[in-house]
Amino acid sequence: MHKSLAPLFVLLSPALALAAEEAGGSPKGALLSPLKQGLPAMIAAFIVFIVVFGVLATRAWPQVLKGLSEREKKIRDAIQDAEQARTQAKAALEQYQKNLAEARAQAQKDLEAARAQQTQILAEMKAKSEREMAMEKDKIMREIEAAKKIALSEIYAQSAGLATTIAGKVLRREVNAGDAERLTQEAIGELASARN
Repeated sequence: MHKSLAPLFVLLSPALALAAEEAGGSPKGALLSPLKQGLPAMIAAFIVFIVVFGVLATRAWPQVLKGLSEREKKIRDAIQDAEQARTQAKAALEQYQKNLAEARAQAQKDLEAARAQQTQILAEMKAKSEREMAMEKDKIMREIEAAKKIALSEIYAQSAGLATTIAGKVLRREVNAGDAERLTQEAIGELASARN
């Protein structure tokens, strides 16, 4: 907008001076009217204007426009870089939050797995301990039963020998193997019934 006002001001300045002179103002310090100066002065002013405008348009304005264009480009690049950096920072923050959430989920999962494994190990150890105790108890019970049978066999054998000896003395005769067997079975039966 400033580019179009400068030539307009130059062209209108003689008309403004004329208007000031007609209003009763003093022409001192004001531009002389182009009509009073004549046509050659107007043509000279127009040529000077065209030359100055041409020099400014070909030399100064391109440099000014180039500087403004470069400045505008730098500002746009800075804004674009800032926007890109903001986008990258936002993406990095989202990735960090995602990784943090995944790490928390994984830690919770690992903790639950460790608890489940601990529970499983404890259950296995308890079951193993119970099995070992049951096996040991069965072994001891078998040993007790075997010792009991051996002891009863010895008692029965001693009882049979004793009974045979007593019977032989009471009867004053020799007890044969069949009599000894019968007497042993009777003694075992009496001992068994006495135990119950």
